[in-house]
Amino acid sequence: MKKNLLWIVLAAVLVAVIAGAAVLYNLFGKEYAGENLGKSQSQSAMAAPDFTALDEEGNKVHLSDYQGKPVVLNFWATWCGYCKLEMPDFQTAYEKYPEVQFLMVNATDGNQETLEKAQDYVAEQGFTFPVLYDTELEAMYAYQVSGLPVTYFVAADGTLAARGSGMMDLETLEQGIALIAE
Repeated sequence: MKKNLLWIVLAAVLVAVIAGAAVLYNLFGKEYAGENLGKSQSQSAMAAPDFTALDEEGNKVHLSDYQGKPVVLNFWATWCGYCKLEMPDFQTAYEKYPEVQFLMVNATDGNQETLEKAQDYVAEQGFTFPVLYDTELEAMYAYQVSGLPVTYFVAADGTLAARGSGMMDLETLEQGIALIAE
């Protein structure tokens, strides 16, 4: 009898702990929703590093070509599962914020990621946002990208406003856009 009572008490304590954790998560979860979005803290904002990549027609494009417009700069690859999961949210934001320039920079190394693989994936998915192909990995080196996906938010004056590493949902993406859109 005492053994059963002990198990009942332990089960009740476990249920109470789980319920308490659920309540705390619901109360405080929204406060940390954009936690993977790091804002630039310096008083003199850092200039976004310029780079050259290729557009879908093979023309050279520079980040500096977009000076004067807020830019969402996302680094991705087809072999990156999280990149693929976040891309529909980037398409939604691209359609919702025409005043913001979206540049989806593909890490086209020629081995793990080829131009053909990336272009086929974009076409299959029906994405219409601009894709740049970083065939020389100049953009990857300029931004010291060591993991994908990663997103930078560049203000119209060409300074970095924020950076988000890892998969980004639409809500967090919109938080970053709010930092650069006027």
